[in-house]
Amino acid sequence: MNKWIRQFHRWVSIAFVAGVIAYMVAMGQGQPPAWMGLFAAVPLILLVATGLYLFALPYVAKRRRA
Repeated sequence: MNKWIRQFHRWVSIAFVAGVIAYMVAMGQGQPPAWMGLFAAVPLILLVATGLYLFALPYVAKRRRA
């Protein structure tokens, strides 16, 4: 399970970077529509969730061993 979440986190980070780049390109062409910000916001929410999980893993494992 941890391996799957780590891989998912990596792919979502690629989607986040692509969304930010797309938003920046759209801003260069004028005011982008409001929904375009979701291209970066949705992956960011997923990154926070999976990142917090991955951050907590070593601490939870250490408590289980004790």
